[in-house]
Amino acid sequence: MTISTDISLIGYLKKYFGFDNFKGNQEEIIRSVLAGDDSFVLMPTGGGKSLCYQLPSLIMNGTAIVISPLIALMKNQVDAMRSFSTDDGIAHFLNSSLSKAQIEQVKSDLSARRTRLLYVAPESLTKQENIEFLKKISISFYAVDEAHCISEWGHDFRPEYRRIRPIINQIGTAPIIALTATATPKVQHDIQKNLNMLDARIFKDSFRRENLYYEVRPKINATKEIIRYILNHPGKSGIIYCLSRKKVEELAETLKVNGIKALPYHAGMDSATRSSNQDQFLMEEVDVIVATIAFGMGIDKPDVRFVIHYDIPKSLEGYYQETGRAGRDGGEGNCIAFYSYNDIQKLEKFMQGKPVAEQEIGKQLLLETVAYAESSVCRPKLLLNYFGEVMDGSCDNCDNCLHPKEEIEGKDFIVKALQLILTVKEKFKAGHIANILAGNATSSVKSYKHHKIPEFGSGIDQDTKFWNAVLRQSLVAQFLTKDIENYGLLKVTAKGHEYLANPVSLMVTRDHDYEAATEDAIMAQGGKTSTVDEELFNILKDLRKKISRELNLPPFVIFQDPSLEDMAIQYPINMEELQNIQGVGSGKAQRYGKQFIELIRTYVDEKEIIRAQDMVVKSVVNKSGLKVYIIQNIDRKVSLDDIARAKNLEMPKLLDEIEAIVNSGTKLNLDYYINEVLDEDHQEEVFDYFREAETESVNDALDELGEDEYTEEDIRLMRIKFMAELGL
Repeated sequence: MTISTDISLIGYLKKYFGFDNFKGNQEEIIRSVLAGDDSFVLMPTGGGKSLCYQLPSLIMNGTAIVISPLIALMKNQVDAMRSFSTDDGIAHFLNSSLSKAQIEQVKSDLSARRTRLLYVAPESLTKQENIEFLKKISISFYAVDEAHCISEWGHDFRPEYRRIRPIINQIGTAPIIALTATATPKVQHDIQKNLNMLDARIFKDSFRRENLYYEVRPKINATKEIIRYILNHPGKSGIIYCLSRKKVEELAETLKVNGIKALPYHAGMDSATRSSNQDQFLMEEVDVIVATIAFGMGIDKPDVRFVIHYDIPKSLEGYYQETGRAGRDGGEGNCIAFYSYNDIQKLEKFMQGKPVAEQEIGKQLLLETVAYAESSVCRPKLLLNYFGEVMDGSCDNCDNCLHPKEEIEGKDFIVKALQLILTVKEKFKAGHIANILAGNATSSVKSYKHHKIPEFGSGIDQDTKFWNAVLRQSLVAQFLTKDIENYGLLKVTAKGHEYLANPVSLMVTRDHDYEAATEDAIMAQGGKTSTVDEELFNILKDLRKKISRELNLPPFVIFQDPSLEDMAIQYPINMEELQNIQGVGSGKAQRYGKQFIELIRTYVDEKEIIRAQDMVVKSVVNKSGLKVYIIQNIDRKVSLDDIARAKNLEMPKLLDEIEAIVNSGTKLNLDYYINEVLDEDHQEEVFDYFREAETESVNDALDELGEDEYTEEDIRLMRIKFMAELGL
């Protein structure tokens, strides 16, 4: 049902929402909905999209149906709407999280015409029982939120979204308003075509968000950089996006142990935990949410001050929408992405085996992401251009504008690379091509005798990193394509052949090489050095010998040499730092550590040593799944032979794992197994040997005790028992 558009919308806006003015195109969009027109709304995150359907739903007769993709966020939207009314029945959601009784209440309110706004997940909308029920309801209009989910070219494609129009036709037609914060012209057309609304009125707000700062950093010590950033911005709200659920969990835990109030959020968590974590973030009980892309759609938190991408996203649409959650109140918003081309290659591998059409779309979206990350052009200008908007001048609020990158003429480099790829019959990946050009005679290059072709070393004045960057930028320029199904082999495109026939000036960026961190780069970032302080190492050995005499224990029981070497690298000066040393668990640290950290603290002060830990990033203790399995099964007294068989391990390898567990401070009791393979006298003899031994060597023990009496396995088992009982 439509109403006259000459009504005072400002009056309704003030009455229901308390605002005196509309933002941007809101008023015009609302009038379009009230007039019964189909409307397509392209509005950046924070632009006020939800008001465009919320206010008309309160004005018009009937119920507006909002189709939204995220169940976890519907409750927040409904709670917000109910806060504007004295009747809770004014807004409901219908999804799989409701009990039968709750569903009946929703249907009762809908039948009684109390409900003006109904949020529905697309999965719920397609259920036949819901279709039959909604046929009986007077529907004012349909709102398709996050409409980019309809398009295969969108960053968050959901097949069930493409069924929306046929379902609407079944329930009963009414005007449609489709809303999204991110849609290229291609995606926009796909949305309108699928929803059969090509004649819709189109409303576009500018994508320019002047308060957002954009930066891309090389992915070197990313976790440490993130911790440093957050600690330098205390109390500020932020979102960190990761591509995998595992990384979300790991990073959230690492932030917590470093004193940062952080929680994880991903689709693999149960809905109660997800909702709780989200609510704690919204209520400012925590400062940071670490999340997959499952988090953020419809989140109405205006004061998010930073959005960090630990992993570069799969598309620029996703990136723009996620960064748009920063600074929605117009205040500070910092958008930082960590980029390594290795991450892009991982995403390419994930596409293997998918339908060809889906691969082609994915490849194109990734190319655009690489182009953005590696470009020296103003970042907002690039983003706006991607969405079909032209921006004049520069933003002066991104890393490329504030710190311009060096560009050089790339024509000759590109030609040289394309010609080589054709010479080797388009049968090799980028790394191989880069090695040939740079003159690196790797084993792969030699195996194909490519170190003997004229092109070998033709670009020796540049290194492989530079040539890899040239190849990537050639991919971005679409002179090359990657054959994902055939291991990423480089192929010259028709456009590449045209360029070879008529090369023109093309600038390439020299220093936009975001390879994964090399060891040298990590050192430069303040990671631990690889040089042992020999003087300190010898002092620590003397202390260990002194303590061993006092306790009548072999020195290696206290701390083994690798532990002392690590102390002479990292200079731990408190108990927490000592527990991060290789092979030092909490038990050993508490039992033997005090004298060692006092000695190291004095040494550091006297030598005026500046330690690498200018900002120590505490690590989360992460026992591998194998170690956890071993510990649990030894606690259950499962035979070591059975454990080895279950994990497809040879016994020596299993003993390696058990020794590592014990040496790191976890106490294991192997008596149940040792008693089966060694009698009491033999156990006592080996135990006494290690009590007097100067080394932990198994070979020395076999020489002393006799190989005819004992096997290597016997000695290792008893050494583990000895270390477990006396070393902790």
